[in-house]
Formats: sequence, C-alpha cells, structure tokens
Amino acid sequence: MNAPLVLHHFFDRAVALYGDKTAMICSGRTVTYRELGERVSRLANGLRGLGVRKGDRVAYLAPNTLEMLEGFYGVFEVGGVMVPLNTRLKPDDYVFILNHSETKVLFVDQELYGLIAPVKNKLETVEEIIVHHKTEAAIDETAYDEWLAAQSSAPVPRPMIDENDICSLLYTSGTTGNPKGVMLTHRNNYLHALVTMHHLRVSDRDTYLHVLPMFHVNGWGAPFYYTANGATQIGLRKVDPKVIFDLVKEHQVTVMHMAPTVLNMLLQYYEQYQPDVPEGVRVVIAGSAPPPAFVARVEEKLGWEFIQVYGMTESSPLSTISLIRPQLDGLPVEQKQRIKQKPAIR
Repeated sequence: MNAPLVLHHFFDRAVALYGDKTAMICSGRTVTYRELGERVSRLANGLRGLGVRKGDRVAYLAPNTLEMLEGFYGVFEVGGVMVPLNTRLKPDDYVFILNHSETKVLFVDQELYGLIAPVKNKLETVEEIIVHHKTEAAIDETAYDEWLAAQSSAPVPRPMIDENDICSLLYTSGTTGNPKGVMLTHRNNYLHALVTMHHLRVSDRDTYLHVLPMFHVNGWGAPFYYTANGATQIGLRKVDPKVIFDLVKEHQVTVMHMAPTVLNMLLQYYEQYQPDVPEGVRVVIAGSAPPPAFVARVEEKLGWEFIQVYGMTESSPLSTISLIRPQLDGLPVEQKQRIKQKPAIR
C-alpha cells in the first residue's frame, strides 16, 4: 500500500508521540504538542466556518510567532494552500500578491496591519481579515484570540488530499517585474523535510530558535521537520542580538537558521559584550559564501558549528550542504574551514 506524503502526517506524529512535550515557547507563552493540536483543530474549524475548502488560498503576514506556526497545519487540515507573505514589502506589493494568489482569508499580526490598512479596498478576493494580538479598538477586524477560542477543538473531517496537491504558494522577488509565485506540493515539502532532517541531524532533543523568517520558503521547511521530530521551537518576533543570545542561554537552544548578515550581527555583539552562551549550537547559513576567517570566528569564538547550505525556492529549498565527512577529519583546521564555506555536497 502506498501512503501519500502529506504534511499533516508530520503534525499527527508529533501530537501522538510528544503530546506532553513543549512544542512552542513564544512571547511568554508555552504550549505542548497536545495543546498545539487543539489550537490547530480550532483554527481548522474556524477556516471551515469561513468557507475555506480544498485548494483555497490562506495568507499569513506575521513574524515568527505561535500563530504563524499553527497556521501552516491549520491550513493544511482543510486542504488549503498556505501563502506566507514577506513582512518587508510595501503595501502595493501585498495588493498584487493577494490578488494574484486569489487569497480568501488573510491573517495579519497587529504590528503589520498598517501595511494592509491603506490598500484594503484594493483586495479583490480577500473575504476576511483576522488580526493576531489585536489590542487596538481602532482596528475594525476580527480579533484572532477571541475568534479561535470560539471554535470547536474537535478534529475536522479532512478532505482527500493527494501528495501532488499544492500546499504552499511562495512569492519570490524577481529581478524584473512583479513577484513570482512558486507552487510547492505536499510531496515537494515532505521529501525535502526527510532529506534535510537527516543532513541537519534533527532530533526530538533539539530546541530550535526561529531566527529565519517562516515566510522565507516556509522557513526553509523548518516548521515541517522540527515539528515532525517533536523538537521544541522558540518564537522570535524581531531579530535582536541580545534577545537571541538570551533565548539561546535560557532555553539551551541547539540549532538556528539565519542569513549571513544576522550571524555577523551576533558575532559583533558577542565580541563587544561577551555574553555567556552554550557551545555546540548548530548554525545553518545560506547565501553568499563567507571567507574562511568568518567560519573560524563562529567556531572558535562562539564554539558553534557552522553549516553552509544552498538552495532555491523552486527546490523546496535546500539542495546542497557543506559538512566535514569522517574521511576528512584528519585535515588541518584551515582546510576544513575552506570546505565549510562552500555550499556543496561533500
């Protein structure tokens, strides 16, 4: 019998095997995988109540929060297509993406609602806007917390989902013209998760800090393979070196993904303030190849493991990785650092 490779199976596994384990810590809130499962069911029931059906687009404009993480699985439960929006765009960019994707429901964090409000009347297909962390009475939209609490926590009847069904629609900023929508299937993301969790050595003992935005190619797939393995995940609303170092120490973070610019910010902060941080953290980097001296600073000063990867949105995204294989253990440190700076399979 062939089992379809669909992403909500990852979430089912996490809830079944790690129900009492901490799933997410974000903004002072801690939820277990069982509690996250209940929230996802409420979200899915709410989406069904709004008329979201298989193939409908649901967009999220949010930082790396609990609401963003549960959004992936709530949307998948009803067979919807997740449209994560880059939080760094201009209002007119959202008009194009939301109209082009034919988004039906938009979830937006209150801090980012100002990017949507000026162009709300230009949205052609959005039927409902729901605001995360809504405290401002002047915002005339549905408040997420109250809306979610009003929904049933009973599991929703899942539609028939094929592994080749589209599950995420990701808009890339092309060099010319409007953003391009990349369609990824359940199978794309599922197989990518299996490969990536192997190469990054993901396990249920990991604590992952969401530094890389979840909107960026689904956070390089992190919400899938860390959830599948029952890892504890830490939310991060904004990139701030002090906050990151504090979270790494407080929660004994074992792995992070980030851009080279963010890692450089952390190095500069460390060199200035010398915070006390645990060693052995795996830091996964993509982008331009750094000089060997940069790798040396990460591994010698911070005591962290530097892992360089490469990929594209169209490849789900990670394709290659630089690691020191056992047969290369005897190489000089400088040569190992030169190998690590190049994102090629080794």
